[in-house]
Amino acid sequence: MSYIGTQPANAVLTASDIADGIISTAKLATNSITGVKITDNVISGEKLLFTEITLTDGSTISWNAATAEVCKVTLAGNRTMAAPSNSTTGQFISILIIQDGTGGRTISWNAVFEFTADTAPTLTATASKGDVFVFRYNGAKWLEVGRNLNLTLS
Repeated sequence: MSYIGTQPANAVLTASDIADGIISTAKLATNSITGVKITDNVISGEKLLFTEITLTDGSTISWNAATAEVCKVTLAGNRTMAAPSNSTTGQFISILIIQDGTGGRTISWNAVFEFTADTAPTLTATASKGDVFVFRYNGAKWLEVGRNLNLTLS
């Protein structure tokens, strides 16, 4: 067990205590980490920050769910969205799909994406507008949990 805080005085959290960004065992001597409060296994006082990653546009768009939980892509042609790689059960991901200056671009979704009423949405066709989609992974499929269409982005 690792300790963070003042007890014992010589305890230090090391890289061996962290696997894939997860601290597996830790005791907080002061119940706080840089302003974050932990009470009854609930973390409060801070927000989670996911840096928006720009995906590479191409005939098939690849999406690494482990490194691009929040992402965007600007379509320069009709595209296919590949199944996200490195998915984790219970994970949420979000993508902003933007029409280029021409607009009218379409996207075909891999069968791993499950949409409301089993119907993939039609993207907003207007040049420079965007659509946001949010999904939750159930271990087999990315289930749509929300969408916001026809967004003015500037």
